[in-house]
Amino acid sequence: MIQNQKSVSVNGRTYAWPEAPLVVVCCDGSEPAYMEEARAKGLMPNLDRMIGKGENRLGLSAMPSFTNPNNLSIVTGRPPAVHGICGNYLIDPETGREVMMNDPKWLRAPTIFAAFQKAGAKVAVVTAKDKLRLLLGKGLAFDGSAICFSSERADKATLPDNGIEDARRLTGLPVPDVYSAELSEFVFAAGVKLLASMKPDLMYLSTTDYVQHKHAPGAAKANDFYAMMDRYLGELDAQGAIVVIVADHGMKDKHLANGEPDVVFLQDVLDEKFGAGKTKVILPITDPYVVHHGALGSFATVYLYGPTPQEALAFIARQPGIDVVLGRPEGCARFELPEDRMGDLIIVSGGEKHSKVIGTSRDKHDLSGLTEPLRSHGGLSEQEIPIIVNRKTQGLAGTLRNFDAFAIGCNHIAARQDAAA
Repeated sequence: MIQNQKSVSVNGRTYAWPEAPLVVVCCDGSEPAYMEEARAKGLMPNLDRMIGKGENRLGLSAMPSFTNPNNLSIVTGRPPAVHGICGNYLIDPETGREVMMNDPKWLRAPTIFAAFQKAGAKVAVVTAKDKLRLLLGKGLAFDGSAICFSSERADKATLPDNGIEDARRLTGLPVPDVYSAELSEFVFAAGVKLLASMKPDLMYLSTTDYVQHKHAPGAAKANDFYAMMDRYLGELDAQGAIVVIVADHGMKDKHLANGEPDVVFLQDVLDEKFGAGKTKVILPITDPYVVHHGALGSFATVYLYGPTPQEALAFIARQPGIDVVLGRPEGCARFELPEDRMGDLIIVSGGEKHSKVIGTSRDKHDLSGLTEPLRSHGGLSEQEIPIIVNRKTQGLAGTLRNFDAFAIGCNHIAARQDAAA
């Protein structure tokens, strides 16, 4: 195999040095139908051209199909059982308190970026929401060879903490509102500028799913978003980068015919059956940005303080719209999750129409921000994601995962295989 530099091994996988700057794009919440609908309307000519000379495949996300577990899977190349980030929210095993999982202390595995930087690479990471920045940037040394910042706090970026000072100057764009399509556009605009100026060996661009939570594939505002994305993809491609496009998860309608959310408030149901305080429902989708989903998703874990796992499992399985109920060992084995950070039971909802979401108690969810019928994720039906590469590939076999993205760009580009032959 031809290598410009030595290969890099991290988390049990080996990555060849990419033959050109490698840009991995995680388009948050990008159900494959979004790009297909936009392409059908002629709104993504650059992506059409990239696919024509490359690949357009489908793969699966990690579970639960939420943002943090999947972004960290993509950047470590491994599932949550290895890197430890199994949601946005958990009960701390050491304290018993419910906490956010945004602190880098929860990350158990080094990122691909950090490993490459130690080997001499330049790396750039731009994420939409600041909740991911510290996790994605863990292990990076901001010594001139790494940049990591969020568009949400681009104006607060500093050289010691981000490797760049006031990232607004990169794009000339204002700092966007966190609930906007512009938050993602800033990510793309910054990526194009950094690719030209910094010339990183590896770049990761991670957007927000604000648009996808509000608008179905083919809707006017969804198409506007993907037309915008296409302009920047064209610029990345024109600069000669290897571009790998994936998603952290898909997105589905999660509402009834009348537009109301299709929810089982599982804590209320369990309290009625077993009594208050006998169970605790944790929703890993919970994060500071709940306006567009109301902390309602299709995955939950339940802690038991009285009922046996068999009793609770059988009862939950009878609830309408519940697809999977498993005990912790079985659930963690199936979904590649860390056992010490999950409850006694693991529950996935969806139902026949994939529309069922799980809540805790009805009075704990503020749904006033849902100005459109609920769209959300977390379940098995949101695992399918696009995997698009602007180069032909070789040697890819079996089911692809979104966390194969960097391996695809480093190890499976056909030109590299041909040169080696």
